[in-house]
This record gives sequence, structure tokens and C-alpha cells, in this order.
Amino acid sequence: MDDIVKAALAKWPNVPHCHGWLALDARGQWFMRDDRVQAAGAFPQVKGSHIEHDKLLAFIQRNYDHDADGCWYFQNGPQRVYVELEITPWIWRVEPDGHLTSHTGRSATFQQAYLDAQGRLYVNTDLGIGLVHTQDMHVAAELVQSSTWAPIDVDAATLPQHFGFEPSPQRRLAPGVIPPTPA
Repeated sequence: MDDIVKAALAKWPNVPHCHGWLALDARGQWFMRDDRVQAAGAFPQVKGSHIEHDKLLAFIQRNYDHDADGCWYFQNGPQRVYVELEITPWIWRVEPDGHLTSHTGRSATFQQAYLDAQGRLYVNTDLGIGLVHTQDMHVAAELVQSSTWAPIDVDAATLPQHFGFEPSPQRRLAPGVIPPTPA
């Protein structure tokens, strides 16, 4: 976490959390979801504005973490901005040697691969579970063919419970907070 974020947390410890305004898709792209977008529908059916600003992306990615309930967030100064996940908290890029890098640029150590009924490949690592990026499936397929990775069949619907993450922290809103309703 950035030092400036730690200082803001110390200075303003009781800033309310933000839900529904930030999302991560299955390709590791970030989306801003304002009130209008949230009212238009749930993520990922309505994605919002793709974040492309390099410095903002780097700031989000350096300060991306999860709480004890498995809800992923971006610590924006004193405010915790919870992230709606399309599929998993991590999206893995795969090198030909099997090296894994997350959508945030963090290196990870392979533990186990999983394959769902739709042919999506997931990898559990020392950082947690993530989906292999679609552009790297050819590399991952070679790792499976060579028996470097031996995927276990998995029901994708069980991943959140099995690996302890919440795809939609907005569902766990604090008492008294009313989520936006579709128009």
C-alpha cells in the first residue's frame, strides 16, 4: 500500500466505504461505474467506463487488496472502494515457462490449475485464485499438454465459496445502505 494511502487512513479513519463504483472484468480491465451506469444494470452486463489513465491504473493496482470476508477493494486514500468481480479476483498472464503475473503486475507461484465446463482455466497461486487471460490460453494449453499443469475439473459456481472471495461486495452492504435500483 502506498505511503500516502497509509497517511490518509491514519488522518481520516472513519470514511465510509464505497460499493458498486469499481469493477474488474475477466480480461483484467478496470471499469468505473457511476450512479447512472449502476442504475442501468449489474456488472458485467453493463460495464461502465473503461479506465485507461496509466497513473490511475497503477495507483489502483498498487492498492488492491481484500478484507477478511473475501471482498476485494481498492484503498483510495481513506476510502475503501469495493470491486465488483466478473469472475475472479486475479487475472493471470502466463509466460511460456509457466511464470504467472497478475493483472496488477504481481508475480505469483503456481499451486494448482482448474478447468470448468466452459473450458475456462483457473490457477490457484500463493496470491489466490485467478482466471488465465484469454490471450494466454495457447501458452497454458502447452503447459497442460506437457503435464506441467494437470487441471482438476471444477464447477465455476463453487469457486467463490471454495476460494473465499465475494464476486459482488455490493451484496454485503452495511445495514441501512440501499443499493442503486435499475431504472
